[in-house]
Amino acid sequence: MKQAHKLSLLAAALFGSSFSAMAADRTHDITIDDFFDIGNMGAVTLSPNGKHAVWLESRWDKELDKSQRDLWLIEIKSQQSKRMTFTNESESSPQWSPDGEYVYYLGKVKQEGAKAPFNGKTQVFRLSVNNGDSQPMTKEAEGVAGFELSHDGKSLYFLATKTTTDEDQWASMRASHSAPKYGHGEQKTNPLYQLDLEHFKQKLLLDDDKVVWEFKVSQDGSKIARITTTDNELVFLEGWSDVEVFDTKTQQNSVLADTQWRDHAPSPYGWLLGLAWQENNTELAFRIDYDGHPGQLFIADVNASDKPSLEVTRPGDVTLTSSDLTWRPNSDEICYRGADHGRVKLFCTEIDGGEQGDTRIVIPGDMVIGSYSFSQNGQSVAFSHNGLDHFSDMFTADANSSLAKAKRLTNINPQVDSWKLPQVSIVKWTAPDGSVVEGILDLPAGYKKEDGPLPLIVQIHGGPTAATPYALQHRSYGRSTFTANGWALLSPNYRGSTGYGDKFLTDLVGREHDIEVKDIMAGVDQLIADGIIDGDKMAVMGWSNGGYLTNALISTNNRFKAASSGAGVFDQRLQWILEDTPGHVVNFMEGLPWEKPEAYNHGSSLTYADKIKTPTLIHIGEGDQRVPLGHAQGLYRALHHYLNVPVELVVYPGEGHGLSKYQHRKAKMEWDQKWFNHYVLGQEVK
Repeated sequence: MKQAHKLSLLAAALFGSSFSAMAADRTHDITIDDFFDIGNMGAVTLSPNGKHAVWLESRWDKELDKSQRDLWLIEIKSQQSKRMTFTNESESSPQWSPDGEYVYYLGKVKQEGAKAPFNGKTQVFRLSVNNGDSQPMTKEAEGVAGFELSHDGKSLYFLATKTTTDEDQWASMRASHSAPKYGHGEQKTNPLYQLDLEHFKQKLLLDDDKVVWEFKVSQDGSKIARITTTDNELVFLEGWSDVEVFDTKTQQNSVLADTQWRDHAPSPYGWLLGLAWQENNTELAFRIDYDGHPGQLFIADVNASDKPSLEVTRPGDVTLTSSDLTWRPNSDEICYRGADHGRVKLFCTEIDGGEQGDTRIVIPGDMVIGSYSFSQNGQSVAFSHNGLDHFSDMFTADANSSLAKAKRLTNINPQVDSWKLPQVSIVKWTAPDGSVVEGILDLPAGYKKEDGPLPLIVQIHGGPTAATPYALQHRSYGRSTFTANGWALLSPNYRGSTGYGDKFLTDLVGREHDIEVKDIMAGVDQLIADGIIDGDKMAVMGWSNGGYLTNALISTNNRFKAASSGAGVFDQRLQWILEDTPGHVVNFMEGLPWEKPEAYNHGSSLTYADKIKTPTLIHIGEGDQRVPLGHAQGLYRALHHYLNVPVELVVYPGEGHGLSKYQHRKAKMEWDQKWFNHYVLGQEVK
């Protein structure tokens, strides 16, 4: 092993704002209950004239036993905000009318015994900005899957839902024996409708028995782009989806040639996402993502179907993230978010005559941008940003300036101003193969190195095609609560993480359960060598791929005194058999189970289960389709029945891959805390 260079601690430059001067004395120690008091901001949407903005604010409700989203409105000049919706359901997808008088959104209202639109199914609603009144615009019996306003505001396009049945030789058998569930034969497809908002007349535009995951209408209404599959099953999005363009005048539908993101792609299992029309109504931007490989951004000329699409080149080490592509109004720039060394930045790239021009960062600095929106003239941008001393809040900036300064408009979590915040920094170390790896290190407020080494929790992000951001976080999967109780917490952005270059990302392919494990342990060893960490007091935790790596670490060494494995893969063959996105496994194993049996052996902690000695807490959602229950049951069986290792299996009823219920989130956090305190710190269980 090469000697790691001295760990580098980058200074934590707080993102300045007008609110920092108003901060109260920091006297409050962060607790588990504080997690449930945090408001999260998403879907920031600027009004056409740039004078107002809306966002979706999600908060936990103990009585409802869930988190829910409400629509909020702010006047930009006065910075005065108000809540606009008050239902017990989550609103979504806000869109402004061109005149700025209304906000359209998706919502649900359920009245006992009522028919649509009050039958509890998702409908399009219209909210008046002036008086706050909201009324349904659609009344689909099975609900609405998505919508978009026309550029002139006169029409509402929406996707309805209908049941389509396959007509094959076994259709009659499935129909006559309807009690069992079948693997295929029935789909929920999405006819496309246009609603005239002047006369409220509705017409069917297109019904071709396709499942439509996303659609976008050109500004002149002449073309409608769709991402489609032939079935609802999620696996169909992995390489069996299409980008289609429907001509509303000729009623002709065409499929974009896909050689660039299929035949010439790094993987055949790509996820199409994100559609955006340029103002010229001919250039269509869209994205494709791959597990284990860098995603791509294409610009297609839909009037020249024989011409290859332009692939936009990404700057530096940037990895594309999310699907929210936007052409900045009154410009030739396509804008998108990208991960860059623990930050998430907004980039805009010039596209002129089918050629790529300059790319710029719209807002400089240590930004972690969550959502963004431009004004109708393209001069202003509003966005959410998660900094080092605050959670997500709204900011605005000049979208034209190369040195744009962000102005903070909201403080939706004023309680944080009194918190004793962890010291958050970026750390670097050298992996055994000489590669530089980064992570986010959280230390207790006021901690100094001369205070002596701290107990450590290694908190591992999921994905793995993701990254832990350089920002303040209070999560049920780690961070903040533990530092408040005297722990150090390391979140390594190991090989396979986004924002560190294509090679860093793809190095993990074919090397899971190996290279990223070495990356993580090299960071742990460097913290120990630097005197920050007590190597005899360490725990490890993670969810999803973080759970998989927790299993990998405890089956590789016995240095951790406790582990919390959440929704973690235990056996790669079982994962390919059961999960809803099997292309993920095929990508990293570089083949199917019968093609690469040794890779599936090596990549499975089950193969090394007899080496596990670490007391392990196992969390899993009962209905998890991404990492099914069998993995947790297998790990529990191995440890409890055969290896006599201290273990608890916690199964959360009615939950999927994440924990959506208040009581389940709190149970997980309290279990983790008591488990680590007992097995690492030796505290008595009370």
